[in-house]
Amino acid sequence: MAKLNFGGIEENVVTREEFPLKKAQEVLKDEVVAVIGYGVQGPGQALNQKDNGINVIVGQRKNSKSWDKAVADGFVPGETLFEIEEALKRGTIICYLLSDAAQIEYWPLVKENLTAGKALYFSHGFGVTFNGQTGIVPPENVDVFLVAPKGSGTSLRRMFLQDRGLNSSFAIFQDATGRAWDRVVALGIAIGSGYLFETDFQKEVYSDLTGERGTLMGAIQGIFAAQYEVLRAKGHSPSEAFNETVEELTQSLMPLVAENGMDWMYANCSTTAQRGALDWWKRFRDATKPLFEELYESVEAGHEAGHSIASNSKPDYREKLETELAELRESEMWQAGKTVRSLRPENN
Repeated sequence: MAKLNFGGIEENVVTREEFPLKKAQEVLKDEVVAVIGYGVQGPGQALNQKDNGINVIVGQRKNSKSWDKAVADGFVPGETLFEIEEALKRGTIICYLLSDAAQIEYWPLVKENLTAGKALYFSHGFGVTFNGQTGIVPPENVDVFLVAPKGSGTSLRRMFLQDRGLNSSFAIFQDATGRAWDRVVALGIAIGSGYLFETDFQKEVYSDLTGERGTLMGAIQGIFAAQYEVLRAKGHSPSEAFNETVEELTQSLMPLVAENGMDWMYANCSTTAQRGALDWWKRFRDATKPLFEELYESVEAGHEAGHSIASNSKPDYREKLETELAELRESEMWQAGKTVRSLRPENN
């Protein structure tokens, strides 16, 4: 395992050079990897493993949209696609990729099929970290670990098909067999990770819940909405407000940040833009840092987990979710975005 040094702070990482796919295939050659759930992370992880020569099967509820999607993706009922209970029996490594609420629902069935020597794999530390609320306490005779891609399953699959890798964290919660490290790293490589950095279950879920509610999703939507609404109130057109708020950021500037960092993006903008950004970024940091501290404390205290479990376990969860998503989708800003995207050259 390599070491990365960040100004005197060392981190453990695993690269594809030191743990190539061939080694991962050797580690997993006698395993049956059962991907339970075919929703957000399941398709990308299952298909990438399949394409990488891993013996992977999918467990999903029959007669569901996700079952039909798995069939369309090439998984064959009775051969590589099974009802959840049958997949659990067949799998030696159980990739538990159902939603957090569904993981709670199916945990008794999963636990029943975790015989000695098997491995339980997560892509999120939620269920184990908040086991007081989820009831997910793995038996002591199985390996328990996670690989958490730093992006959606869709991004994981797209980057794999482009011969690129999405970075992932990995953690070992329990090593019952003495092979947990080899198993988790092999799986991290097999699902298409660019490189793997070490964490633990608690840190993974704390950072993940903070990030999702913060800069990755919640905060960025809030900032988009605030700037767009100010521009519109000051008389700017929807097209101008959207382009200055979202389109330029996502299509022009963020690719530069991804390529070489924020300073590289600044260096490739006008001197007026540079001066304004340098003058204002600390004010935005100081204004939002208390909110991020409040958010992290809510995650740490288990409040965010409790709210998610309570909300996502209600029978009308999907209906309420669609209502909230529709509010975003039908807002003027994102309707403007739909029109702007349709005018991109690649869409004409």
